[in-house]
Amino acid sequence: MDEQAKAARHSETTITELMIPSYANFGGKIHGGILLSLMDKVAYACASKHAGTYCVTVSVDTVDFLQPVEVGELVSLKARINYVGRTSLVVGIKVIAENVKDGLVKHTNTCYFTMVAKDDDNKPMVVPKLVLETKEEVRRFLQAIIRKYLKTQHRKEMEDAKSKFEIDDMIKKLEGERCVIDLKE
Repeated sequence: MDEQAKAARHSETTITELMIPSYANFGGKIHGGILLSLMDKVAYACASKHAGTYCVTVSVDTVDFLQPVEVGELVSLKARINYVGRTSLVVGIKVIAENVKDGLVKHTNTCYFTMVAKDDDNKPMVVPKLVLETKEEVRRFLQAIIRKYLKTQHRKEMEDAKSKFEIDDMIKKLEGERCVIDLKE
């Protein structure tokens, strides 16, 4: 096996934290920003373990808040490397909240952080290859490639649409939407 390759299991990382009252938003639920901060921490820990160096977050894909997290619950953030490029890594994160009183466990979030490894001069650094040991790991790696492709296509389509912007066409497309057009030009 390639000595520069590492299995995902070697960098799996779980952070568990008690949700305290100061983490709550005005609605009494745990603030999404708190959860995002914890996700960023676990993504960094997982990516850095695989890369063997400092890693930075370059993007976060699709953070869906599936269920609210309550004060008093234990939140576990489970991270693993799903994909590696030359200098980048995609970390898949699953967030689970547990009410220890009633034993209720719920899946609250799944998301993907793209991280880039940095050397001592803050330049992107080549990361070890990923050893895929299970069918599930093969599936995750391929899905990450598909998400990367779709993201690139979406970015290109948005740039193309921006360059072809015609106000009269856009106004027609907004008919039936919940907006009021009141141009001052």
